[in-house]
Parts: sequence; C-alpha cells; structure tokens
Amino acid sequence: MSTMSKHSSDDATATRRRPRFRRLRANFLTGLVVIAPIFLTVWLIYGVVGWIDGWVLPLVPARFRPEQYIGINLRGVGVIIFLIFTVIIGWLAKGLIGRSLLRWGESLVNRMPVVRTIYSSVKQLAETVFAQSESSFEKACLIEYPRRGIWAIAFISTSAKGEIARSIPVEEQKLSIFLPTTPNPTSGFLLFLPRSEVIELDMSVEDAAKLVISAGLVYPGTKESAVADAELAAHSRAAE
Repeated sequence: MSTMSKHSSDDATATRRRPRFRRLRANFLTGLVVIAPIFLTVWLIYGVVGWIDGWVLPLVPARFRPEQYIGINLRGVGVIIFLIFTVIIGWLAKGLIGRSLLRWGESLVNRMPVVRTIYSSVKQLAETVFAQSESSFEKACLIEYPRRGIWAIAFISTSAKGEIARSIPVEEQKLSIFLPTTPNPTSGFLLFLPRSEVIELDMSVEDAAKLVISAGLVYPGTKESAVADAELAAHSRAAE
C-alpha cells in the first residue's frame, strides 16, 4: 500500500509540474517573439551603419573627421556624410550643367564594351528599385492560377500597352499582373489578363505582401471585415 501511495503521489507531483513547465515555455517563446525582431533590427542597422562608415570614412580627409577633434570614433558619421553627398549630387544632376555632365559621362561609358553592360544593368536596377511613382503597384487582386478553381494573390502593375495589348485576342482591357512567389515576393511571374478575370481586393498592397510573405499565416483585415467584427461583437454583448 505504501508503494502504491508513493507512486500515486509522484504522479500527482509530475502532473502539477507539467502545467508550470508549459507556462514557462509559453512565456519564453512569447519573450523570444518580442525580443528577436528588436534585436535583429538593431543588429542589422548597426552592421549596415558600420559598413557604410568603413566605406566612406577612408575617402574623407583626416582633418574633416570628428574623431580628430573629440577623440571618439562616432559610428554613423560616414552615413551622414554619404547622405549629404548624395543629396548634393542629386541636386546637381537636376541642373543644366549636371545633366550635361551626366550625358557626357554616359557617352564615355557607352564606348567601353564591358563597363557599358555593367553600368546599364546597374542603372536599370536602380531606376526600378528607387523610382517613386512608376514602380509602385496599383492594387492587390485575386486571379485563378495555375488553373481554374485555384486562386492566388497578385498585384496589378498597370494596363497592358503597345504590342502586348494589340497581340492578345481579347476586346476588353488587358492588365499587367505580377504574381509573387511565397515567401519571397521579389520573384514571381508577369501575367497579362483581361480585366474581367481579375478580382480587385480592398486590402492594401502592403497587407497583401504581408500575407504572401507569411505564407498565409497573417490575414490582415479589410475595412469591411473590421466593421463586421465590430457588429458581431456588439451583437454578442447585447445577447449576454
């Protein structure tokens, strides 16, 4: 009897310890979810700032570096110098003299076989990434892909124009659609569809991108769903 009671007491103790361990594990995972994004963001910014400083500061004369006067190597000075230099170059490039110099420099680069290819590729990439209005998607949408009955989130780029629009044997308006891959939305497929086969969504492009990146785990609510949730909560409180 004593052996049986001892086993039962051990089982009871183990049973009481399991919820405590589960709560401890849940608290640890919650803390990790909170800390990890903050830590990674700070670490990434700190590393990028240090990389820019290491690239810019060696090009700055020693007499213009602040550590010569305050005795401390301040991280981020190179970033500030880089930003000021970039703003000045952009301001000069918009002027008549700057545009003339830019055209003259590009004409020289176009005469160099290998450099010409690299420069044109990098310039096209930079214009695509940093363009403010032309490169932004209009709206998020749903299309049937890769077959009928299967729906995928995509982004409306613009209306199809030129030879593409004329060659597609459809009378209605054609749209340029970018279909991103999951979880990396920077790659994907360029599709051309009739407007009737595209369902525009109320969610923003940013929310749709979050849904793609999270592989369907994060569903941002639209205005209509928020109103519906509020009405449902109000009905529930009234019923109680």
